[in-house]
Amino acid sequence: MIGIVVVSHSETLAEGVVEVATDMASDATVIAAGGIEDGRIGTSVDRIGEAVEAAGEGTDGVVVLADLGSAVMNAEMALEESDVEAVIADAPLVEGALNAAVSATGTKATLESVREAAEDARYMDKT
Repeated sequence: MIGIVVVSHSETLAEGVVEVATDMASDATVIAAGGIEDGRIGTSVDRIGEAVEAAGEGTDGVVVLADLGSAVMNAEMALEESDVEAVIADAPLVEGALNAAVSATGTKATLESVREAAEDARYMDKT
């Protein structure tokens, strides 16, 4: 199984995305890393790192999804400090997390296949 971390500037948004993703894939390990320690808007390298460690426990790796530029930058810094095998998906946050969660529960899921599933969400037609 592959773990998933949802990084957002908003704790509420990150938790909401996790709620949607785990509703569609209840067996998936999806961890929120939103906001900063005092509850304000922002991202925290420490919070992201803790989420990656938690999502990596008992899994074969972690796919990280992030909402905005500095979230990606902080996720990159957290991954540099982590021993967990992890990658960042270049994908829309909600659709990518949902695709990744569903893909991660497959018996043949790999780190790369889950990242690809997340990134395939870039091409979803909403009309």
